[in-house]
Amino acid sequence: MRINLKTKLIISLGFLFLVILLFGVLGVFYINKLSTDAENIIRNNYETLVYSNNMLKAIDEIPKNKKASENFEVNLKKQETNITESGEKQATEELRKNFEELKKDPRDASNYNDIRQTLQEINNINQAAIYKKNEIAKHTSEEAIFWLTITFSFLSLVAFTLVMNIPRVIATPVRALSEGITEIANKNYRKRIYLDQKDEFGDLANTFNVMAQKLDEYEHSNLAKIKFEKSRIETIINQMKDGIIGLDEKKNILFLNAIAEKLLGLKESEIIGKYTADIALKNDLMRMLLQNRNENELKIYADNKESYFNKYVLDVTNNDEVIGQVIVLRNITPFHELNEAKTNFIATVSHELKTPISSIKMSAQLLADSRVSALSTDQKELLKSITDDADRLLKITSELLNMSQAETGNIQLKLQPVQPAIIVEQALQAVLFQAQQKNISIQKNIPQQLSAVQADAEKTSWVLINFLTNAIKYSPESSAIEISVSQTENKITFAVADHGKGIEEKYLPKLFDRYFKVPGTYERSGTGLGLAISKEFIEAQGGTIRVQSVLNEGSIFSFTLSAA
Repeated sequence: MRINLKTKLIISLGFLFLVILLFGVLGVFYINKLSTDAENIIRNNYETLVYSNNMLKAIDEIPKNKKASENFEVNLKKQETNITESGEKQATEELRKNFEELKKDPRDASNYNDIRQTLQEINNINQAAIYKKNEIAKHTSEEAIFWLTITFSFLSLVAFTLVMNIPRVIATPVRALSEGITEIANKNYRKRIYLDQKDEFGDLANTFNVMAQKLDEYEHSNLAKIKFEKSRIETIINQMKDGIIGLDEKKNILFLNAIAEKLLGLKESEIIGKYTADIALKNDLMRMLLQNRNENELKIYADNKESYFNKYVLDVTNNDEVIGQVIVLRNITPFHELNEAKTNFIATVSHELKTPISSIKMSAQLLADSRVSALSTDQKELLKSITDDADRLLKITSELLNMSQAETGNIQLKLQPVQPAIIVEQALQAVLFQAQQKNISIQKNIPQQLSAVQADAEKTSWVLINFLTNAIKYSPESSAIEISVSQTENKITFAVADHGKGIEEKYLPKLFDRYFKVPGTYERSGTGLGLAISKEFIEAQGGTIRVQSVLNEGSIFSFTLSAA
């Protein structure tokens, strides 16, 4: 039979209440009974003894004191109204008779003796009654003690039983449930609770066991999935061409992939779980990785040659709390090699082209000399076209040499005062055709009163051309691009603003790094060198370069140079 916990408590406490109520009623009953017996003794018999004693005292004073007779009369009347015992009425009537005779003849001595004897008889009757009633009260007291003792003993036994059992009924399952919950919190999902109780605690224990079973099943199934995912991720990481090092929040090694092992010259099994600072004491590359967090490009001896790597430190977060880091070493040696080959090719081609172009130009000048031969109008126009094309080719080869200088670090500057409007105009002429192809308008904002800027006009124009080319490339068709120049004290700022898709804030600090390309641009033709070369050109002139961008709103590329 199922009895829930609430019913058990109601039965137990209700029974205890009834026993307490019974004990109280029984106590009140016997107290009232003893009170009634004591009251009867005092009110009936004791008062008669007082009256009798007063009358015995008055009878001795009657011959001498007239007021004694009155006093006797008063007490006799009280006695006549307080007759409660058998035989007391006849004795009181006899007393009245003798007292009446005494009043007629106070000198008759026989009446005094009769009165004394009658009073003594009344006293004896009441004393006997007092003794009898006292025995009854004593019996009542003994009976009260007996029943109250039995009731108290029974009540104590019941209370002791409840005190011993009720806490056990509640505390035992609560303790078992507490232990079970602690085990579950410690991921011991095999814990079970067994309670032989058909109440709420029994239901709770069964529910707990079902929950623990479900958690156990989930843990084992989930563990298999986690192991599979771990193996899959490890396989992917080890197949990557970049070196990857995983650290926990305390800078202890979590994992290395094969490339990182090769670069560090260490096995993952040898350093797993070790503190990176301890490893750095004996490993130069690890020390370099820890000391140069902000240095993106590293030169490392690998594959029996000097290799170049870009370093990225990625924070692993959970609820905005850093719980670890991943160091990625991306091999950019092929880019360096391609860049070096391209630079050498550009320098060689530019140098080789200069000689024949100069010869063509010299030959054209000779042909234009009237002393050599006279030319027709058509011939002069053709000769002028040849001269213009030769000049243009010489300018292009000069620009190519400038690029090779920037990439090799041997930048040759021709700093001189130049008007900002001239630099802007040269840049605009170079990108006008590209802008027209996408129907993009370029708006100029150049104040009239501007100081000349101390700059290399060709290299500064090249930077502006790079800014404008990028703006045109990433702007939607039929949009607008703004180019502006402003002056603050002795600083002049050139800025190019577009309304394209913008750049995420996290990529902005890396835009001017060599070989960096914003993820998602899918720009296969670029090498990631344009902005890096622009930065080198501007900083070589003592200026600063910067970028501002808001995603889906556009970007502003600018640089600042000193006024002349």
